[in-house]
Parts: sequence; C-alpha cells; structure tokens
Amino acid sequence: MLINDLLKKQNMTKYRLSKESGVPQATINDICSGKTDLEKCAAGTLYRIAKVLGVYIEEILDSAHSEYRSSFETFKNNICHRVKDLGDVEFILDLLETDEIKTMYDKQWYPEAFYLLAMLDYLSRENQIPLCTKYNDIRGQKLSKPIYPAGVLVTSEVLKSDEPLRKAEKEAIPEFRRFNIIESGVRDVA
Repeated sequence: MLINDLLKKQNMTKYRLSKESGVPQATINDICSGKTDLEKCAAGTLYRIAKVLGVYIEEILDSAHSEYRSSFETFKNNICHRVKDLGDVEFILDLLETDEIKTMYDKQWYPEAFYLLAMLDYLSRENQIPLCTKYNDIRGQKLSKPIYPAGVLVTSEVLKSDEPLRKAEKEAIPEFRRFNIIESGVRDVA
C-alpha cells in the first residue's frame, strides 16, 4: 500500500501522520493494515493524509485499486482543493505536465475530463493566460445531460421545483457550462 511505503520512505510513524493530519491514529492503523477500505474513507480523511504525505488523493486511491473512480462530487472537491493548495498557475502547469485530461478522456471518464478542461480554461481566463490548444479536439464536445451540484439537486427535490436548477444554470461559470457541467463554486472550498 502506498501509505505504508510513503511512511517508510519519509521515515514517518503512523503516530506522527495522525498528529500532523488530524486523523485519529486508530483510523490510520486501520487504513494501513487494510482493515478499512480506502474507497469507503471520507474525502476529508484522505485529503488530510495525502496533504501530509505530499501526494494527491488520487494517487492513494490508485494504489489501492488501479481503476478506482470516486464519485463526481468527491472528484470535484479534490480538484478544487488542489487548485487552492497549488495556486492557479501551478495547478495549470501540473495539469498540463501530467496530461490528466487526456488520461481521463481515454478512460472514457468524460465528466472528469471535461471538468479538468473547464477548470484549465477558467483558470487560464482568470489569470489572462492564453488557452492551451492541445485539447481543442475535446473542447467541441459536451455531456449529453447536465450535471448539477448535489446541493442544487437536493434543493430542487425538496422544493419540488426546477427553479434551483435554472438559477444554478444562470450562475454557472461559462467554461463549465460549455461542457454541460453546472458549476459556480470552485473557489468555495474549506
């Protein structure tokens, strides 16, 4: 498991990982022993562990299961945290270096690929950076149905009204809306 390997490589104990990440030591022990399934861990738990170990959540999950695919909400949250942690320009550089967009697209994980491309285009516009033309072939595509944030869907269901959906569409960031992803809060991560 990657966490055990990283602990050994960094000469770090599980106790120290617990203290620095704020994740209870019992949870760390259960994860490292395989007693706890990483796929069932809260995104916040994995995020705090990954941050202390200097890796991305996706790397930890990939080590547990080579084709693990988190929920789209978790994926979005992780990406927004990466942007916050790295900063806009570093995130753009990292995204282009790793070619995650193409990797996700080739796996046919279209929502994730489009979300990353939308984030790339949005951050490029925000920082007045010319668009990378590498993904022009993907830019002309979009999801067949819109994907709304979970909170908007719940509100719409509770109110038994489509008004929250329409409002979210109006407020969506254009780069995301182009791919049929309704997103407005990429900077609102805690």
